[in-house]
Amino acid sequence: MDRPWVDSYDPGVPPEIDYPPITLSQLLDRTAERWPDATATIFHGATLTYAGLARQVDAFAAGLQARGVSPGDRIAVMLPNVPQFIVAFYGALKAGAVVVPTNPLYTPPELAHQLNDAGATFIVTLDQLFGSVQPILGRTPLHGVILTDVGEALPRHIRPLYAIKRRREGIRLVKAGEHLIRFADLSRPSGAPAPVPIKPGDLAVLQYTGGTTGTSKGAMLTHHNLVANALQCAAWQKVDEPGTTVLCVIPFFHVYGLTVAMNLAIASGSAMILIPRFDAQEIAKAAEKGRPQLFPGVPTMYIALSLLPNFSAKQFGSLKACISGAAPLPLEVQDRFEEVCGARLVEGYGLTEASPVTHSNPVEGENRHGTIGLPFPDTDAKIVDSDSWKELPPGQVGELVVAGPQVMQGYWNHPEETAAVLNDGWLRTGDLGTVDQDGFFSIVDRKKDVIIASGFNIYPREVEDVLFEHPKVKEAAVVGTYDFYRGETVKAFVVLRPGEQATPEEIIDFCRERLASFKVPKIIEFRSELPKSLIGKVLRRELRVKPAPDRTA
Repeated sequence: MDRPWVDSYDPGVPPEIDYPPITLSQLLDRTAERWPDATATIFHGATLTYAGLARQVDAFAAGLQARGVSPGDRIAVMLPNVPQFIVAFYGALKAGAVVVPTNPLYTPPELAHQLNDAGATFIVTLDQLFGSVQPILGRTPLHGVILTDVGEALPRHIRPLYAIKRRREGIRLVKAGEHLIRFADLSRPSGAPAPVPIKPGDLAVLQYTGGTTGTSKGAMLTHHNLVANALQCAAWQKVDEPGTTVLCVIPFFHVYGLTVAMNLAIASGSAMILIPRFDAQEIAKAAEKGRPQLFPGVPTMYIALSLLPNFSAKQFGSLKACISGAAPLPLEVQDRFEEVCGARLVEGYGLTEASPVTHSNPVEGENRHGTIGLPFPDTDAKIVDSDSWKELPPGQVGELVVAGPQVMQGYWNHPEETAAVLNDGWLRTGDLGTVDQDGFFSIVDRKKDVIIASGFNIYPREVEDVLFEHPKVKEAAVVGTYDFYRGETVKAFVVLRPGEQATPEEIIDFCRERLASFKVPKIIEFRSELPKSLIGKVLRRELRVKPAPDRTA
């Protein structure tokens, strides 16, 4: 199909990429062979080279095989951004297994659902998270729990201090037993793992997502899907050899962090500064010391950092490019971050089912605020009528559909839902958007988030953009709430900047000056914070008020 967006690519970004026919574990091996002495990870001062990382991965893979792991077995990895995540992820793949990245904040019932659905036989996690695993051991296919401790990855001179902190917090190391395996024991060098016949088209990751329907299911991502998207990201940011450092704050168990931070770094031999949890002050310290060039994040991270009292180029002046995803990027935040840091902050777009990135604004060229930018190399996109799949002209709102080498194979054990979102290689995103004559795409909103009041369609993002313009507003989220007369009405949840005060009337009047009357929020609720996912995406579903009972019943 015609790709008008290619003309707006940065110089040097190819419209097509020659993808090597390799698996993810071969991608790591290739980097370790090319640049064995390049730094792979930086974790609280401890560094690991790519040669060292490859050795640990081999040892972990051999350890899994010695415990009966066979090609196709599912291994859950429930860890924050620590070196053990990378070792477990690539080690499991090298043993031929399929990785199931798992959120460390899951409750036992949520964890049981995912492990049962995936059929996971092993899980890798921290000692302090064992309390979530232990209650479900008899209710899942698990027959092995591999336990590690953050201290195992720390520099030797820091470990005693960490052990004292661990005791004060009541964290005890779980002893090895019949079904409990210490990570350190499993990953001791024991020879090379047995080669397994894994091909690029084979399943690599089951990445769980609500998708476009809201039910949790595993998106089936192949080795080729993930290798392709990592190379697409590297080409877009012109990172293809050592010398770049990536600030890895986005969790690796989320597909965004998995691809745009971890796999991109490994594809290019870049160093990863590993951050286990988001803390604005600690990240500022890590950035000042580590001097990263790339920082993939989400708007809430950039908001929190830009509000630090000491926010300055001293901490973040080394940055060259920041890619914002998962939620709309407010213009004020973008301007503030770029002004202080001198780095380019651009908005991109993706979804779990596409490994995840499909679009981004150029890192050097024109950055059109309010758009998600241009489709990636080898990626096709169009706006269609959701019912007929007829392509719509520029400027008209319809559903965004995408196609490319990064698009998933389907949903694990959900053939009907797979058929509902995949059509001849095209993926329904569930997002409503537009495209302009130059190929820049914009997201209007999620189909399921559209508010219909008195027959008018209201897109929450449009209202949120106005709220972010208010000088007292730090964060905002808009949802539809039940209204007997209008069907739905607009409700805004607002978090004020520190030290600020405002009334609902003040916020409403501000919106009235900038929005059509039917779009103006009728209800304002002030909050100290908004509910968010672990990567900082606002959870609108937790803010919605359930519809009132049918009054005609």
